[in-house]
Amino acid sequence: MHPGKGPRPRRGRPLAVSGLAALLLAATALTSGAADPGPASGPVPSPSEPAPKPPSGQPPPLLTRADVDRAVGRLDGVVQDLMKKTGVPGVAVGVVHEDRVLYLKGFGKRHVGEPAAVDPDTVFQLASLSKPIGSTVVAGAVAGKGADGDGDGADRGRADGRGADGGGAGWDEPVTRHLPGFALKDPWVSGHVTVTDLMSHRSGLPDHAGDLLEDLGYDQAYILSRLRDEPLAPFRATYAYTNFGFTAGAEAVARAKGVSWQKLSEDTLFRPAGMDSTSTTFADYEKAANRAVTHVPGPDGTWQAKYVRDADAQAPAGGASSTATDMMRWLRLQLAGGKLDGRQIIDAESLRHTHLPEIVSQPPRAPAGRTGFYGLGWNVNYDNQARLRLSHSGAFELGANTNVTMLPGERLGIVVLTNGKPVGLADAVAEDFFDIARYGKPTRDWLALFAALYEQLDQAGVSPTDYADPPASAKAARPGGAYTGTYDSAYYGKATVTTGPDGLVLELGPEPKRFPLRHYDGDTFSFETTGENAVGPTGVTFTFDRGDTAGKLRVEYLDQTGLGTFTRR
Repeated sequence: MHPGKGPRPRRGRPLAVSGLAALLLAATALTSGAADPGPASGPVPSPSEPAPKPPSGQPPPLLTRADVDRAVGRLDGVVQDLMKKTGVPGVAVGVVHEDRVLYLKGFGKRHVGEPAAVDPDTVFQLASLSKPIGSTVVAGAVAGKGADGDGDGADRGRADGRGADGGGAGWDEPVTRHLPGFALKDPWVSGHVTVTDLMSHRSGLPDHAGDLLEDLGYDQAYILSRLRDEPLAPFRATYAYTNFGFTAGAEAVARAKGVSWQKLSEDTLFRPAGMDSTSTTFADYEKAANRAVTHVPGPDGTWQAKYVRDADAQAPAGGASSTATDMMRWLRLQLAGGKLDGRQIIDAESLRHTHLPEIVSQPPRAPAGRTGFYGLGWNVNYDNQARLRLSHSGAFELGANTNVTMLPGERLGIVVLTNGKPVGLADAVAEDFFDIARYGKPTRDWLALFAALYEQLDQAGVSPTDYADPPASAKAARPGGAYTGTYDSAYYGKATVTTGPDGLVLELGPEPKRFPLRHYDGDTFSFETTGENAVGPTGVTFTFDRGDTAGKLRVEYLDQTGLGTFTRR
């Protein structure tokens, strides 16, 4: 539900599934072990006795090495079973516990129909698993770390979130200082929105703002410049998942350093951590010889390598690619307070800041329900023993699904990478793993639950109108010349309607994508949407103020925030 409005379709259902994870964790009791003991009672010590130590802020681990080994020992079977049930072509999984990689393995094929197998060094697109990677990079950059990752702690970030060296962008510094021309619809919000606001999805931007521009082929600069047209919900009081809001916050940090996002990522994290096969550019992913291509299920249920997903426009939010091997190094760093192989790569306090809740992402649905939070690139939750649980899913509807889940207090985490459209496998592997570690068996059929939730998200943006079945009383269309011409939108740019042997064609985007129009009723037509956020057939309605030529056209699926009307030139 969006403040002040009724429910509307989710625009970017596949890109991160953050709402899905929050919903799931809010509805699921993550119980294990007894509650933490309270402070000890007894006589007050005399002044000559040493003062008792305050209770530790970190509850003791509940899981033993035997518990973890049990879950690791079951992973082969879990992954193979879920692959058999779903048909997902390729999977890579890694587990870290107490700074040791206990499991690292690949399954299946990089490309259906070809012999090359997935292994731990196969490069996968991470989708929105890019976000916790990105927040790690920003944590290193705002703390004033050098590119070599060295430091003795003297250069830690200040409490106000600014780099200790006085340069660069900090967590709580207005983004407009470093991102020239960036603005949101409200001038006051524009002047105050910070890196933290944008990277925790509390800027007030609508859900997945800008994603449809990306689908039409617009680049990052254009998309960020158009966010000023989006209506805003209450600032810092509303959670709405926005890839390009996250991207704007991260890009502000890179530009404050005077480098590209890829360069900042390389210097701050990838090179110091030895993540040699990790990148934030599509070109690097595409040229990797050991690469898992994206797959989707076809009409007959067989998986096909049909689409290519270039996410460069939203690189910090969704453009990273990596291997299970590299992700184990990152996961070790996460679970060890920014340290890896004896070196402090990312400042511990700055990294810890990314794990804190910044906004309620999923209010509880019942008095005893679980509340979900979002931090900086992380879903943040707590179990019944107040143990921190961090997670993030990533998903491209065009063929990738990933998951990372960590229990920092147990120093335990898992990463699951797949080269298939989200059908629940990546998330189910992670949930099964933690259930088996805690309880000895899964507590529910996680695959069925996640598959149903992904299907629900798939259907959320579908038009309520069945354009394949015009009404019996449908009115005839006017002559084609009544509709042809060029129309403009301040947000979506130019729309051109032409006519040809097969009827009307709508052209949208900077390098126009052509959409043949099919007549539905009177001045309403439809076309088949394409891209990451495709929702099936959508409507195009022409309106006539006076005369015999249309003055405006409205594209249904582009109009979710009232920006989908184009006016004739």
